[in-house]
Amino acid sequence: MRRRTFLASTAALAMPAIARGETSQVLKFVPQADLAVLDPIWTTTYQTRDHGFLVFDTLFGLDGQYRPQPQMAEAAVSEADGTVWRVTLRPDLMFHDDTKVLARDCVASIRRWGARDGFGQALLAATDELSAIDDRTIRFRLKYPFPLLPDALAKTPPSMCPIMPERLASTDPYKQITEMVGSGPYRYKADERVPGSRVVYERNTRYVPRSDGTPDGTAGPKVVHFDRIEWQIIPDAGTVAAAMQNGEIDWWLTPNADLLPVLRGHKGLKVENVNPTGTIATMRFNHLNPPFNNPALRRAMLRAVDQSEYMTGAVGTDETLWRDKVGVFCPDTPLATEVGMEVLTGKRDMTKVKRDIEAAEQVGGDVGQRL
Repeated sequence: MRRRTFLASTAALAMPAIARGETSQVLKFVPQADLAVLDPIWTTTYQTRDHGFLVFDTLFGLDGQYRPQPQMAEAAVSEADGTVWRVTLRPDLMFHDDTKVLARDCVASIRRWGARDGFGQALLAATDELSAIDDRTIRFRLKYPFPLLPDALAKTPPSMCPIMPERLASTDPYKQITEMVGSGPYRYKADERVPGSRVVYERNTRYVPRSDGTPDGTAGPKVVHFDRIEWQIIPDAGTVAAAMQNGEIDWWLTPNADLLPVLRGHKGLKVENVNPTGTIATMRFNHLNPPFNNPALRRAMLRAVDQSEYMTGAVGTDETLWRDKVGVFCPDTPLATEVGMEVLTGKRDMTKVKRDIEAAEQVGGDVGQRL
């Protein structure tokens, strides 16, 4: 396996446009792609995930240290040696349709999400009973302890666990929902949607942030600073860059690497990496078919890989955008390790690689003849 990380969330921000001090503030945002799917559990695209966090809330949030914190939950208690969990909802939660958020809504939402998400599937596999014992209390009775229960419900990569009304959460998880009713800080404006061009959200005036903590990742109070958010879908990067410099756009999530020098040179813009963790880009041998069904050939090829060459080819020479010497997990995260990385980080010896490939091909041919 050859793995490397690209810090894909470099953002260009037009600071003066955000701070105009207007009575009705509008954030004009250019996402990485159009919002093709509205249902956050029906797809794993990041723009749908981002849409999901605007419209829906989650029982737990994840802070900057990857620790789950209560969000919609007021408290969570583990009992009976970790085989029973009780999650109590905050009392002030309302859906966009002016109905109260109840525990049974959460149960149905968890079940729908857990039918498709990998972490959710693991949680439900460990669950003997998931029920609402009253309007504010969710109870998990587990077959065995599952200490990562809050982590599962707090996850931020697709798919997040969006809490929606029971009538929507009862929909087949393999059927996409299109009615967007959540309890999050923004309402989706279906009447202003222009496919391929615009997505609009307006402030949920009934949203009440947590009263404790500080905003950190998806944890803490979700304080709404804008009355309206407009996603502008502009396929041409040069057009977006010009609009940024003219103050027509406030935030461009993933500017092209070759345009960053221009954006950095503009005094009215700020370029920053809002997600230093990055994302892992992976290439994997197809081990089911020749020639890479030969383990010796795969081992030989690994020693020819130079992660920095791949990233330079994909992104350029700006090393603030990527890291090499990357293993299975993103650098500087709790599970990251350099153990066993010598095959990718050691000195490249192409002469030896060629010899090893030739030897591996011979072994593979002999095996093929015997079969």
